[in-house]
Amino acid sequence: MEAIIKLWFKDGRIYILTDQDNTYSRPLEAFPLLMDASEEQRAKYEIGLDGDDIHWDEIDEDIHISSFYDTAEPDINNPIADIFHRFPQLNVSEVARTIGINKSLLSRYIYGIKKPSQQRTDQILNTIRQIGREMASI
Repeated sequence: MEAIIKLWFKDGRIYILTDQDNTYSRPLEAFPLLMDASEEQRAKYEIGLDGDDIHWDEIDEDIHISSFYDTAEPDINNPIADIFHRFPQLNVSEVARTIGINKSLLSRYIYGIKKPSQQRTDQILNTIRQIGREMASI
């Protein structure tokens, strides 16, 4: 298996170089914790002993080299992303808590990295509608 020998960030993407001289990249949207991290936090990483993973202790993020083999780009044209782009005042952490899911999972839906089932989409939309009703009653 290839081993990671170098890592860098550029233009909203994370890049790795391997010992087989292959360069791979993924959009930061694929890794919501890195997307939300500061440049200083992103710079504090360790490449694993086998060279097949990267760890950020401060933000508690781990990425395996296999994550870079996926060539699919995020699909940000989805109903969940549309709502969070139209209403940036929505707090992803609080909406996720209200739904009862992990913030990272909701972020992956928003960034188009993961596609929610129809049932999960309905659950997210219904939660946001409920928040809107509660706000309107003030």
